[in-house]
Amino acid sequence: MFTPPHDGSKKRRTPLDALSGSPKQRSSFPPTRLEQPAIARWCSYDWTRRSLVCSSLPMDSLNGKVAVVTGASSGIGHAITESLLAKGAKVFGLCRHIGKIPKAAIPISCDLRQPARIAHAFEILQQAVPSIDILVNNAGIAYLSSLLEGKVADWDEMWEVNVRGLAVCSQEALRMMAPEGGRIVNVSSLSGHRVPPTGGFYAPTKFAVKGLTESMRSELKAAGLPHQVGSVSPGFVDTPLVKDYFRGREGDLASLRKNTRMLAAEDIARAVLHILEAPSHVEIGDVILRSTDQTV
Repeated sequence: MFTPPHDGSKKRRTPLDALSGSPKQRSSFPPTRLEQPAIARWCSYDWTRRSLVCSSLPMDSLNGKVAVVTGASSGIGHAITESLLAKGAKVFGLCRHIGKIPKAAIPISCDLRQPARIAHAFEILQQAVPSIDILVNNAGIAYLSSLLEGKVADWDEMWEVNVRGLAVCSQEALRMMAPEGGRIVNVSSLSGHRVPPTGGFYAPTKFAVKGLTESMRSELKAAGLPHQVGSVSPGFVDTPLVKDYFRGREGDLASLRKNTRMLAAEDIARAVLHILEAPSHVEIGDVILRSTDQTV
């Protein structure tokens, strides 16, 4: 093993030494940038200069940011709301069951199936804050409804919430985005990248979300606007939504839970934060995640 030469006159300092000792001793070891918050750092020890060399990228802090989360009352939306609150963001939760959102969030009643209700919710939002920084389009409906035998009413509801509701919320939010740039994250699905055997009408709505995400990004760039758009595409997540998806086929859900460790809502929330906390010059297009047990 190679050992860097030294004169032996005094103990050689290493990066680990910077993490031990008194606070005063720690602060004397360069560079002081290590103590700065909200910095993405890559560090290495330069043996020739006997110093710690760091490359730093400014990371977007969520503290004080204004965020809007749709479907904040349960499952993934609830977890995302809690994660944003923990980061110091001011969160408005748009949902039908406002009594179920995290207590620190500000509830606004909204039914995404009705564009007029969405517009009214954003009117209320404008009275509360001058602008917003973040929109998380999380609200969604999933029914196991086949194209051969499914109910048109189920198709309509999935399209109204998963696709049209997402588009209307995005349009309203972009009108309120801070001029220095905001971020939109669409919660899509692995079913928007490949159609599973039970994809039915649900999978096409998530393919539409993928298309909306790309169209939105393209239009924003063409207009010279600094806003960014990304998405997360999870596989099976153990939330009330998966129960709705397997409505009428509870045996299949029981088998899935027995043989597969599904993702938790908190796993998706972490992926959303990964997008939102990226440096301002980094745009993350899509994060695909699924349980290691999921085979399709």
